[in-house]
Order: sequence, then C-alpha cells, then structure tokens
Amino acid sequence: MGVVTMSELKPSISGKRSFRPSSSTRHVTEWPISDVSSDLTIDVGATSFALHKFPLVSKSGRIRRMLMEAKDSKSIRLNLQNLPGGSEAFELAAKFCYGLTIEINLTNVAKLRCTSHFLEMTEEYADKNLESRTETFLKETVLPNITNSITVLQHCESLLPVSEEINLVGRIVTAIANNACKEQLTCGLSKLESNYPAKPVLQSESENWWGKSLTGLGLEFFKRVLTGVKTKGLKQDMIARILMNYAHNSLQGLFLTDVESQKKHRMIVEVIVSLLPTQSRKSTVPMAFLSSLLKSSIMASTSTACRSDLERRIGLQLDQAILEDILIPVTSNGNNHGQLYDTDSIFRIFSIFLNLDEDDDDVDLMRDESEMVYDFDTPSSPKQSSIMKVSKLLDCFLAEIAIDSNLSASKFIALAELLPDHARLVTDGLYRAVDIFLKVHLNLKDSERYRLCKTIDCQKLSQEACSHAAQNERLPVQMAVQVLYFEQIRLRNAMNGGHNHLFFGSLNSHFPQRSSSGAGSGCISPRDNYASVRRENRELKLEVTRMRMRLTDLEKDHVSMKQELVKSHPANKLFKSLTKKLGKLNTLFKFKDVKGFESRPNSENRFLFQKRRRNSIA
Repeated sequence: MGVVTMSELKPSISGKRSFRPSSSTRHVTEWPISDVSSDLTIDVGATSFALHKFPLVSKSGRIRRMLMEAKDSKSIRLNLQNLPGGSEAFELAAKFCYGLTIEINLTNVAKLRCTSHFLEMTEEYADKNLESRTETFLKETVLPNITNSITVLQHCESLLPVSEEINLVGRIVTAIANNACKEQLTCGLSKLESNYPAKPVLQSESENWWGKSLTGLGLEFFKRVLTGVKTKGLKQDMIARILMNYAHNSLQGLFLTDVESQKKHRMIVEVIVSLLPTQSRKSTVPMAFLSSLLKSSIMASTSTACRSDLERRIGLQLDQAILEDILIPVTSNGNNHGQLYDTDSIFRIFSIFLNLDEDDDDVDLMRDESEMVYDFDTPSSPKQSSIMKVSKLLDCFLAEIAIDSNLSASKFIALAELLPDHARLVTDGLYRAVDIFLKVHLNLKDSERYRLCKTIDCQKLSQEACSHAAQNERLPVQMAVQVLYFEQIRLRNAMNGGHNHLFFGSLNSHFPQRSSSGAGSGCISPRDNYASVRRENRELKLEVTRMRMRLTDLEKDHVSMKQELVKSHPANKLFKSLTKKLGKLNTLFKFKDVKGFESRPNSENRFLFQKRRRNSIA
C-alpha cells in the first residue's frame, strides 16, 4: 500500500508527543495547526501521546466509550493498558485515525490487526476501517503464501492472548498446513509430467524452502504447525527434515549452565520426540539424529517415556547404526559408578532389536514382498543379514567399552551374551573385546575370567585368532587347550580333504536353505539334527579319551626326564620352565571325567571341561 509522508512525533517541552505534520501534507489532510493545543492525552506504557478527540472517536469504538465515561470533559487523560503491540502499534493506529495512509506489511500486519481489535476500529464506526484493511492484507498476501504466513506467525507470539482471541494464530496455522500439502501434491504431479527426472531436487534442498523458516518460531507455535501438517498428510520424510532442522537450530549452542537452560533443553527434546513420525523398521528418521536426541535426552534428564520412545526407535532400525551412534556418554547424575558409556541403554536397545519378532507383530505385516520370499533363518535373508550387522556392531561396542576400568565384568558379560549363537559366524571381534577387557582389568577373579571366555565360541575363531589365543597368557588354560584341540581337528579335516561337520554342520542347521520351488526339502529336520549332535558328542568323547591316554604317557616320560635332568643339569633354567608348564597341563587333566554332551544343546557346549563326574566316559 502507498505511504503518505508525515512528520515524526516530536517530543514537546513537557515530555509529551504531539503530531506536527510537514508542510507537504497540510494541504491534503485536515490537520490542526501547530498552535492548537490537544484536548486528549493517551498513555501507552511509558509513552504519552498529545492528541485530539475527534479523529480518534470517529474510528475507535473503545476510545469513544472511554471518553463518554470520563468525568472531566475539558482535559482528559486515558490510559490504554495491555494494548497489543505497545506504543509503536498505537502510533500507527493514531496516524490512520488522522487520515494518513500507513504501510501495512508482513512485519506489522499482526500488530495492527490485534490493535484494531483492541481499539474496536471496525466498519461499525467508519468505512474501510483499520480492521478491514488488515483483513484484506491477510487474505491477499499472507494466508496464500507459506513463507509469509510463517513470518506473520512469528510476530503473533508477542501479541498473545489477543492474537489467539481473534483466531489469527489458528487461521495462519491452518493455512500453512493446507498450503504445504498443496505444494507437496503439485510437486508430485510435476514429477509425473516430466516423466520422472533422473535426480529430482528435494524441496528441503532449496535455499527458499519454507521449512527453514519454522526455526524462528517458538516451541509451542512450532508444535502446532507440525501437528497441523501431520494431520493434513505431509510426508513423513518431510516432517523428519523439518524436525532435524529445528532441533539443529534450537539445541546447538544451548549450554546447560543453570536450571532454566536445562528446563528449556528438556522441553525442546520432549516436544521434538513427540512429533517424530510413526515408529517403523523403515523409518525416515536418520539413525544419527535419533542417537543425538537420545544423548540430549539423557543429558537434559527428560522423562522416562521420552527416553524409552527413543530407545525403541533406535532398536527398530539398529542395523542402520554405526559405532558412534551407540556410544552414549554417561551423565554425572547417572548411577553408573564412573563408567564412560551408558551400557544400560545399549542393553535395552539391543534387546528391543532381538525381540522384534516376539512383541511387534504389526511391524511384521509391513515387510516388503521381496522379504517374504526368504526363509527368515537363512544367512541370505534380510533378517539374518541385519542380525549379522548388529553382531558386528555389538562386538565393536564391546571392544570400545572394554578399556573402561570402571566397567564391571557382569555388565560386559551381559552384553556379550545378548546375541543368539547364530548371530556370529566368526567370533574374532568378541575375542578381541574380551582380550582388551582382560588386559585392562588385571584383578579379575578366576570365575569372572572363566565366564568372560565362556562367551567365546572357539569353533568360530579364525586361524589367526586361534594362533593368538593359543599363546595368550591372559586367557585361562582351559580355553587355550580348547583352542588347540579345535585347531587340531580343523587341520585334520583340511588334510583329509573333507568338510568339518563339527564346525559347520551346527551352523547349517541354524540356517536351512529354502529350495527354488519354495518347498522345505532342503531343510534338516530337528530329529536328524539331534542325531547329528549326539554323533558329534560321541566322537568328542572318544577324542578326549585318547588325549587322556596320551597325557598319561607324557606324564610318565615327564617324570623320568625330570629326574635325569635334575641329576645331570640341576641349574638348567630352560628345563625348569618346561617342567613348570607341563605341570600346569598335569594339573588341568587330573579330573575324574567329562560330563556327557547329549544332556544339553550344542549351542551351550562351549567348554569341554566345564563339569566333572566320577563315572568313566564309557
């Protein structure tokens, strides 16, 4: 709209302000001459305006009513408390009352609309009054455009509660939601008309994307806008980008130095989490963003429901995570006894991922048809592929937290035992983590050391890991012997040119392959699998018996060699060392018997010499 120049409000000697128009405007407006004293003083906050009754009464119903109620008709002073927009808004309204054309723009339209409502500047008192002028600007310029609507909505926050009373906020929020969905539909139609361009430009990648403007809104208004666009059907990936953009601008640089800043941080995180798209294995929310929210949630001490929601979301798509995503620092107010990382949250997250099939039937219905053609226990299935990714992630996490001297062995073992046996095809990563833990925690009890090593399936160690474990003095002697034993069987099968059913047969039983016709003819029945396990156990018993016989012969030779060496070379340190090591083996194998293997499943049979019986193996 056009602007008619007008003199500034110049302060008088008394500190009041009176209108003094420039000479260029006197001939076009009915303006009182400068020496005419004002008959009305209006106070707005700390500012006083020296005005005249007639221009204001002709367009403002509120001022007219106040003057009628005034007792002193000669010198009247009115106080407009709680006027929305303050003295700046009233100055514009007063100029309008004096017949000057004011500029209505995105910055002041909300202010003028609320002021016109407060002063009752409606059509009842004058044609084309200020209220109708502002309404015209809103309908023609603000509401049809998303960015303009967001700009005006920002100014509405300082005009509460009047902006809510006149439904200005609600109208703008509804307009944003409607226009956002229209824009989404228009963008989709344009892609169809252009025959699917190779690389379409996303709306969020545009410099003028309206979603970036939402960062200027307060938390409550932002929540109302996001709720509105979600209700209208805005795509979840767009909602996720809006939330990420808002969180980045709101939480960045926010230091939790006092109670107020921590409260603000907590409110922002909880609102953003409540606005996240629906939980799903194929959520459009990036894992890195969920991880950052969880770290912020723990730091700001948000509600348990908020943290649980984030943990479940991360657990649903854990196969997309990297190590940095699950390294969650422990806060000072936590109960982790000086730990570096929050292992309790990680334990719950991995448990959620492993229990998806049991308690998340609705998610199973969302699988793609491409997934349904697989047997979900086969190594090539999407499910098994995800489990293997998660197993590698867990082993990397264990290796990272193993250097924490304050981490208890029980928590480390609980994490190591989370995954099922078939999740790890190779246990080198777990062996590395256990070795680091043993190296850092030198004062472990023998029982804890034994339980740690029990988590490692020696049958799945690579040749390099076996070689390292056989010479690793930090491992219990039982495990070193077990590694050597399995390595001997592996070499024997390799020399015979056959396949080691002991090592790979049990794995294949976990992953039965589906035939091309879809029938289960290629699967091994549970009865056949059980018979195979029993056969393997019998072979193991025979091998242990042979080893005992050989050790008995070695013990006899050892005694005779020791006697001869002591007589001939009493100070030979080399043979003393050899005697000491052979003594350890002698102590190891002086047991009554080995418990039968058929009484427990093969997955639990990780140590051959766990329990002993008095009866013979035969």
